[in-house]
Amino acid sequence: MKKVLFVVTSHDKKGDTGEPTGFYLAEVAHPWEVLHRAGYEIDFVSPKGGKAPVDGFNLEDATNKEFWNDAKYRAKIENTMKPSEVKPEEYSAIFYAGGHGTMWDFADNKELAAIAQKIYENNGIVSAVCHGPAGLVNIKLSNGKYLVEGKKINSFTNEEETAVGLEKVVPFMLESKLIERGAIFEKSGLWQIHVVTDQRVITGQNPASAKSVGEATLAELNKLK
Repeated sequence: MKKVLFVVTSHDKKGDTGEPTGFYLAEVAHPWEVLHRAGYEIDFVSPKGGKAPVDGFNLEDATNKEFWNDAKYRAKIENTMKPSEVKPEEYSAIFYAGGHGTMWDFADNKELAAIAQKIYENNGIVSAVCHGPAGLVNIKLSNGKYLVEGKKINSFTNEEETAVGLEKVVPFMLESKLIERGAIFEKSGLWQIHVVTDQRVITGQNPASAKSVGEATLAELNKLK
């Protein structure tokens, strides 16, 4: 069972600023490259299904270009599954890609949270990068506890949100919300690579951490074999 489910946002506007957003291309492409080359099939789901809006569209990045020009995977990202179409038992891991859009449609999506819970409780892996951990804040396990409670967790930090001037635009501050849910929050300075793995949950701080999250996810997958 060599399949990983990537979750991307369906949300394409930064609050009421009118500025476009979506999933951040490098945060999909770089983990995709690591897992795809290791023989994993990647499927895509988004809250609404269908074509996912894209942000950070930089094709000068060779990995981004490789992903975007791969006809099979381009078709997948432009025809994402709806949560209702996902069979959690088919996946060894679920990965939440970032992009500011996630702050509006990941946290309160009960269907996605249920998928992640099932994958995790089936001895699978939950990973996320940058704003992707917005998808983790409301995942509860069968014992009633939040997934992140008591675990070392990382995400886009409050300082980074302030540095990009969106601290008043996002519906909540991701670092603060994770701490509120009982996470042991770890971080590095602005834009530094920071990835943490704790009990099959892998999180990364920002776009620069995306490839490292893919590598950490692969390392955990290799332990499950």
